[in-house]
Amino acid sequence: MLESRYLKDNLENIKKLMAIPALRNFETQSLTRLLRLSKIREYDDGEPIIEEGADDTWLYFLLGGKVRIVKQGVTIGGIDRHGEIFGEMRLVDSLSRSASVFAVGRTICLAVDTAAKDRLPLEGNRDERLDFLLLLYRIFAEYMSLRLRLTNDELIKARRKIDRLVEKL
Repeated sequence: MLESRYLKDNLENIKKLMAIPALRNFETQSLTRLLRLSKIREYDDGEPIIEEGADDTWLYFLLGGKVRIVKQGVTIGGIDRHGEIFGEMRLVDSLSRSASVFAVGRTICLAVDTAAKDRLPLEGNRDERLDFLLLLYRIFAEYMSLRLRLTNDELIKARRKIDRLVEKL
């Protein structure tokens, strides 16, 4: 893995963040805070990004490439859309990582060090900091809801397939 230093809050970096669909609702001040917690990470094909059972606190936005999600040695999904989030579940429930994530081809991510959120400078008042954190959690919730809906659709398909197979017996 290649890793940058923590990013700076310059205009060019803020514009790049605004191109990520999940971050379009952020105000410039919030993006500035997010940049201070972020690094760019590049991974080679097959390289682990997240390891099942780990306790790290990084959140990822996919900037380029693809990732494969593996649980207990079984591939359960993948992500290939620019700006998609992964690694958010650990931050919401504080449990160890529920699955591993591997790079597919050369993969580039914005990695956000969420453990550092308490070290954010308070440029304004406490409410601004809370607004930032609430917006971040809203993004998590939206992605988790979308993934749950997709999982439900897959579950229905699998259930119908099982029912058809049982009928044939």
